[in-house]
Amino acid sequence: MQQEAVVNYAPEKGSVVLRDIEKPSVGEDDVLLEVACVGVCGSDLHQWTGDHSWPVNYPVVLGHEFGGYITEAGSRVNGWKKGDKVVSETAAVIDPGNPMSRRGLYNLDPTRKGFGNGVDGAMTRYVRVPSRCLHRVPDHLDMQQACLTEPCCVAYNAVVENGPVKPGDRVIVLGPGTIGILCAAIAKLCGAEVLVAGLEQDSARLDVARQYGCDTTTGDAAAWAKEHDGLGADVIIDAAGVSATLKTALDLVRPKGLITKVGWGPQPFNHPLDPLVQKNITLQGSFSHNWPIWERVIALLSSGRLDVTPIIGCVRTFAEWQEAFEKMHKGEVVKSILKPS
Repeated sequence: MQQEAVVNYAPEKGSVVLRDIEKPSVGEDDVLLEVACVGVCGSDLHQWTGDHSWPVNYPVVLGHEFGGYITEAGSRVNGWKKGDKVVSETAAVIDPGNPMSRRGLYNLDPTRKGFGNGVDGAMTRYVRVPSRCLHRVPDHLDMQQACLTEPCCVAYNAVVENGPVKPGDRVIVLGPGTIGILCAAIAKLCGAEVLVAGLEQDSARLDVARQYGCDTTTGDAAAWAKEHDGLGADVIIDAAGVSATLKTALDLVRPKGLITKVGWGPQPFNHPLDPLVQKNITLQGSFSHNWPIWERVIALLSSGRLDVTPIIGCVRTFAEWQEAFEKMHKGEVVKSILKPS
């Protein structure tokens, strides 16, 4: 059986096309998921524009933010049945014996392969998913919101697990993309004062950030950073897709403050790191997520305390993938969602 899919077939810019592929079969530990919705991630855009900095196993079906309904389960799958409403983690292939996996940090397994770059993702009607990746979605949670559990988990990991952001902290988020705005939203849930900083062309996305109660700026964030006692912000979350913003973060953070880098950027940094030493700053990366984070985020989404509807600006079919990609790429919307045609 053939099914249409959004396929990234080569590393060159623009090498994404809608083509027919074979419906996958399932192994003993897998389920076959009928995709309901899949979010378009910034990484999908970077593979489309050819400026990504991670390995890709071409050709590959894009899409790692997804949810759907189980249609078939392998012979060794327990606890799941046909019709179950689920979302899936992104770590499609891991080494269970890797020291990081054995600690539950399989997101940091160096051999990990993710949906949409290492193995076929979910921008198609049916996707094969290891049953260990599944999380149950409550009936009342709309699938358009549920499919965005993954980027919410990225933000939760950056703000809560790798932070942690505390009530009363002054937090600056650099970059009003999906991850930046979700980091800001979760920081607000933690009781922080939050500023989201972007560029003039980010005005539509900054409007969304304000819906979460955040301050915004397209100019110099230094005045906001120093407003309290003149020393700078407690936490900088760098969610921009370039390396140069790390210099901005070093300038804005207070002594003994924290910088969490969650945005990818392959460019060289080209700035001295002396402020890191002089100000006694903690600088850390934050990557992906694991099982307990997913359960906590689903609880937040289910309760309504974390509402992702403000970031959803475009819903299209797989056949209309290019329009959905372009709207995000141009900054017209924060998040596009695709559905089977």
